[in-house]
Amino acid sequence: MELPKIGISIGDINGIGPEVIIKTLSDKKLLDYCVPVIYGSSKIVSYHKNIVGTEFQFVPIRSAERITPERINVVNCWNEVVNITLGKATEEGGQYAFKALEMAVGELKAGFIDALVTAPISKEAMQMAGFPFPGHTEYITQAMSASDSLMMMVSESLRIGLATSHIPLRQVPEALTKDLLMKKIQIFHETMQIDFGYDRPTIAVLGLNPHAGENGMLGNEEEQIIRPAIIECKKKGILVNGPFPADGFFGAGQYHKYDGIIAMYHDQGLIPFKALSFDTGVNYTAGLAKGIRTSPDHGTAFDIAGKNEADPSSFRHALFLALDILRNRRQYFEMRANPLRKREKPAEVEENQIIEE
Repeated sequence: MELPKIGISIGDINGIGPEVIIKTLSDKKLLDYCVPVIYGSSKIVSYHKNIVGTEFQFVPIRSAERITPERINVVNCWNEVVNITLGKATEEGGQYAFKALEMAVGELKAGFIDALVTAPISKEAMQMAGFPFPGHTEYITQAMSASDSLMMMVSESLRIGLATSHIPLRQVPEALTKDLLMKKIQIFHETMQIDFGYDRPTIAVLGLNPHAGENGMLGNEEEQIIRPAIIECKKKGILVNGPFPADGFFGAGQYHKYDGIIAMYHDQGLIPFKALSFDTGVNYTAGLAKGIRTSPDHGTAFDIAGKNEADPSSFRHALFLALDILRNRRQYFEMRANPLRKREKPAEVEENQIIEE
């Protein structure tokens, strides 16, 4: 059986992205599960390989259309010599991170790779280079011609979707509408079914205001927007409850009772997520019908770039989550085509075996 081809965009060349990629792929057992395809530059990979100080062999190629099986492939997205300024956000760093990302997403859309794992970019460097998007999620959503998507944080114990993501906090109440929230809940529900193997996922929705508005005393978004959206989704057969006060929901451990959670804004979801799952967390772009994209939940970590101190755990989890989702999707659509076939329980033993061995 042909192994899945997993694309990897190199991220900011001045950050820890190349380091965590090399550390993850240095385990040769990974080649039993996938064919890795790094989008970047052979010269950049070699430079960071010397910092990590590990044996790391790869094959340079021009495109994943001409992939070399059973090897680590590096697609040369540029040929010119690039200045590396470790630990700093530079226009050049943003420019080449975008070149790698653009080619990787293009080949994902063309079907040359089966999934994409993106190493961290610097939003500051990307803006210096003229990148007109807040982050990976927004760019990939548009480039993949998706009508909408959902930024979703995933770990073994938590799955949190964001109703709004990379916008200033003062803009959240205006951006939050009943239609938007219903759409995000629907994406989350379908993602849990198709990509994570839940037949009838249970979803909790958090409130926007302190104490979930306290019956309108501390804000009316819960009564005018959030609760009506939940009611409409219930009518569609979605098992969704809320709105819950965010502090009590996590403080009392209510998150254990639900398969997934919808937070209203970035920090409401990411603060508890990173507090509970920092080393194993993965950022997943849900709602892309024609593509799978995951990413580690950390940034470029410029403060430790080039010091060989970066922990590859989150990147490794991102790679294995991409493989799990790819398998779950195939099983889901095979089951739809053949209703008598039982769906297998999602397996996570492969990554555990590699880590333990």
